[in-house]
Amino acid sequence: MPSVALIVSLDTKADEARYLRDQITAAGVAVEVVDFGTGTPGFAPDVTADTLARLGSGSLEHLAATRDRAAAIDTMMRGAAAWVGLAYARGQLAGVIAIGGSGGTAVGTAAMRTLPFGVPKVMVSTVAASDVRSYVGTKDITMINSVVDFAGLNPISEPVLRNAAAAVAAMAEAQAKPSALAAQRLIAASQFGVTTPAVEHAHALLAAAGYTLVPFHATGIGGQTMEALIADGLFEAVLDLTTTEWADEIAGGNLSAGPDRLGAAGRLGIPQVIAPGALDMANFFGVPVPERHATRLIHQHNANVALMRTTPEENATIGRRIAEQLNRASGPVTLLFPLRGVSALDAEGQPFFDRAADEALLEAFRRHLAPQVRLIELDLHINDPAFAAAAVAELLTLIDQHKKRRHA
Repeated sequence: MPSVALIVSLDTKADEARYLRDQITAAGVAVEVVDFGTGTPGFAPDVTADTLARLGSGSLEHLAATRDRAAAIDTMMRGAAAWVGLAYARGQLAGVIAIGGSGGTAVGTAAMRTLPFGVPKVMVSTVAASDVRSYVGTKDITMINSVVDFAGLNPISEPVLRNAAAAVAAMAEAQAKPSALAAQRLIAASQFGVTTPAVEHAHALLAAAGYTLVPFHATGIGGQTMEALIADGLFEAVLDLTTTEWADEIAGGNLSAGPDRLGAAGRLGIPQVIAPGALDMANFFGVPVPERHATRLIHQHNANVALMRTTPEENATIGRRIAEQLNRASGPVTLLFPLRGVSALDAEGQPFFDRAADEALLEAFRRHLAPQVRLIELDLHINDPAFAAAAVAELLTLIDQHKKRRHA
């Protein structure tokens, strides 16, 4: 029977671990205690720290002798991730819960990040109220703030741990039940506020065709998450209408999704329809925008976000980099270019309307896209309903052609 793995350092947190184990077991869910401490454990675990150390290409004896905390954390991160991956592959894992400070959070979340979307992942952490992006990454990890540090049970720590135990037990039971939505055919899409009308139109059209559109906010981590879930095989095709993260990657904004954006679908060979949505802007948090951009066209989007208009030179680079990514795709790809503007701000009369900048982007696509990538230029704005209709029609055609090729 699958069990919840409780990943914990038993040399320092045995009381908390024992309590969590008993609470989860009382809820009817089996528990396997996985120790990563380098000292003497407070009670016997189901999986020893020595096992994790060996899986992490290390030696528990050496780690204990040297007392090198950084080396111990690195080794146990690798070991915990390896053990969890093996346990999940064997069908032995119903979820993971871990507790700890910064080190314990590093070990616990490293293990959780090896698991696919939907598998319960609960991290009770002293750093949960800080910036946890490096711990969570693109995964569906539930971070619970421990409120106080771990030093045994007390009237503040006990209810936090009780709630965490109840959460992971309920998640494990819920995950074991079949989902009514599991059979839906999914299309991944990228979205920004300035391209929302396009995605909303596409959502309705795809629903009428029997597909469920799943939008991701193109905020850097949003694009990375979309790429990760595409790589996990959750989607039948991609409607990437908002490739704005490439503007941040090239112009130095805060919302870059990294240089592999647009890579996952190409490697899988699933159909893609791409648009240059919001490539007219790079995003900056806080005021003012960095001094090196003092002379640039800036639009204050809200109190926290300033947008900088991309230049023709930047757009030429953006277009080339996107073309290089799309040229590598092993499946069908079409790029639709809206000649009347790529975002709500890039329309006639709006702050970022700049035909020269848009033309530089289009010319880069014309010059660098390989023959197998179809480029369609439409005399429309990206948020015109007709543009969404054309994008959906093209995507459905690519999906149909892709299915026929696979079954030929």
